[in-house]
Amino acid sequence: MNTKEYISSGIIESYILGHASPEEAGILECVIKNNAEVRAAFEEAQKTLENLATAQAIAPPDDLKSKIWNKIQKEQNFEEEKPFSPEISATPSLEVSEVKKSIPWKTLGIAASVLFLASVAGNLFWVSKQSEVQKEIAVMKAEKQSQDLAMQKMNQKITMFSNPEMQMVMLKGVENHKDAKAMVFWDKKTKEVYLNAENLPKAPAGMQYQLWAIEDGKPVSAGMYSEDKDSQVALASIPKAQAFAITLEKEGGSPVPTMENMFVMGEI
Repeated sequence: MNTKEYISSGIIESYILGHASPEEAGILECVIKNNAEVRAAFEEAQKTLENLATAQAIAPPDDLKSKIWNKIQKEQNFEEEKPFSPEISATPSLEVSEVKKSIPWKTLGIAASVLFLASVAGNLFWVSKQSEVQKEIAVMKAEKQSQDLAMQKMNQKITMFSNPEMQMVMLKGVENHKDAKAMVFWDKKTKEVYLNAENLPKAPAGMQYQLWAIEDGKPVSAGMYSEDKDSQVALASIPKAQAFAITLEKEGGSPVPTMENMFVMGEI
């Protein structure tokens, strides 16, 4: 694997985000010390991720400080207040009777209603907070699954890069798709073909990328690509080929390539 392929493998970003294994980190640190091109790519990736983190930072609300201070003062004032201790009367039965008579039933009803509404409001607030927490947990789980999938793909690509039986064929963009690129992994022993096409545009609804092997000047279908197969599942078994290409076809594939929809191509 040459320097450019090593840089584009994603190991630098994985290292900066803390996802690289100790072995991968040790190799990268050694390469950075001895390879100026990799060191420059590392510094550039570090700056890019720092800028992204800064751009997405969320400032706290302007009134947050005053709200916290008011909350502290209220709690302090509540602690300083002395609890009310009524004196015990010599004739408790008479006073209790008079107190009961002096409290209107309407006032008791209002007090009960206020307590009920306060209880309902508290429950609604708690339910709302629980809902927010559940949403945050769901988002975190989704992010974790996405990171795990990315790491799985990264480890798979590293395994392929280090496999001497695996031949790598770089596919470069053609005509109107100069920025597109993909990588074919061709197992010399099993003849199975794997495809890494993360750098291709997302296929529109009802369309799908199809890999082609050029054998003796003729295109032969090498399988249909989907994101779940990327670098993970062999698309086909190709005994021989002089080149590979990818076209965008209707979902399910085509018996012959649509040449005007060709995105990338690479010779072996």
